[in-house]
Amino acid sequence: MSISNGPALAVLPVAKGDAPASGLQVLQPSGWPVPKGYANGMAGDGRLVVTGGVIGWDTEGVLPDDFISQVRQTLDNISAILAEGGAKPEHLVRLTWYVVDIEEYLANLKALGKVYREIFGAHYPAMALVQVVRLVEKAARVEIEATAVVPR
Repeated sequence: MSISNGPALAVLPVAKGDAPASGLQVLQPSGWPVPKGYANGMAGDGRLVVTGGVIGWDTEGVLPDDFISQVRQTLDNISAILAEGGAKPEHLVRLTWYVVDIEEYLANLKALGKVYREIFGAHYPAMALVQVVRLVEKAARVEIEATAVVPR
């Protein structure tokens, strides 16, 4: 069996004043409260855009009560973070969903698909779905991490 090393990874320098010394940019949508202990999103070299775990709270920090409304707001929040990094939903390459009740997710597949298409269109990146005991925000029913790649 042969193992390919693949292409070499290069870290390209960022022009002075464009980003911090790390070459990374924190993505903080205008008007959002500044998070404590995490970033809403990060971009590196303008090509890769990665969100933190995003939940469905609005700009006032309020979570809707029901699952589908939380998913809708979560996807809207991801879209806003992508826009901060110069990305669009069609640039998504991966979504990781964390839900507190997989049966609730499965019981709402039709509504989930409708909400997803309204926000992200018919673009379906690689996805994973994980059931967890709970999320950091106790009232959250879903949390999603997103990764996007903006073409050069």
